[in-house]
Amino acid sequence: MINPASIVIYQSIKVKANGFTLLEVLLAIAIFSVISLSSFTLFDTILNADKNSQQSSSRQNELQRAFLLMERDFLQIARRSIRFNGEPPLEKFIHTDSSSSTADSQMLGFVRSGWTNPGLLLPRSNMQSVAYQLNEKTLERLHFNFVDAVVGQEPKVRPLITGVEQLVFEFYDGKKWQKKLENKKIPLAIAIELQLEDYGLIRRQFIVAGDF
Repeated sequence: MINPASIVIYQSIKVKANGFTLLEVLLAIAIFSVISLSSFTLFDTILNADKNSQQSSSRQNELQRAFLLMERDFLQIARRSIRFNGEPPLEKFIHTDSSSSTADSQMLGFVRSGWTNPGLLLPRSNMQSVAYQLNEKTLERLHFNFVDAVVGQEPKVRPLITGVEQLVFEFYDGKKWQKKLENKKIPLAIAIELQLEDYGLIRRQFIVAGDF
C-alpha cells in the first residue's frame, strides 16, 4: 500500500526540479543589466569628476605660480637700461615690443634687482635681465645669466602658462592705463591680460615701485 505522505514528498521534489521559467531568467537578466549599467555610469561619473578636479587644481596652481613670479619681478624693476644680444642699451627702463606680428605676441623686458647671490659665490650680478613673451600659446619667462647679454648668448626659458591665445600689457601712470609707455619713467602699476583657451580673459594688476 502506497503511503500518501510519500506521494506528496515526491511531487514536491518534482516541482522543485523544474527550475526557473524562461520569463524569470529574462527578468533576472534585465534587472542585473540595469543595475550593472547604473553602477558603471555612477563609477564613470566619479572618475570624470575626479579627473576634472585634478585638472582644474593643476591649472589653478599653474596660474598662481606664474602670477606670484611676475609680482616678484615687477616689484623689483630696477632703474637700469636693458640690453639684448650685445646691442647698445635701450633708452627706456621697460621695453615693450609687438612689432614681430600683432599685439597677440607682445613682449615685455626689463632689469630687476634682488636676484639672490649669497656671498657673491656665483660670478654674476644680483641684477637680472627678464623678459615675458608669448610663444606658441605659452607664456614664457626669459632671463640671462648676466645682466647685459652678449652676442650669441641664449636666454634661459621657463614656460609659465599654457593655452594662451593673447597677451597684452598695460601701464598705469597715476592717471590712466595706457597700452604704451610714453616716457622713460617706470609706471606705478603694470597689468597683464591673458586670453586663455579655457578661462577666457584674465586680467591681473601688479603694483610697481614707479617714479611718477
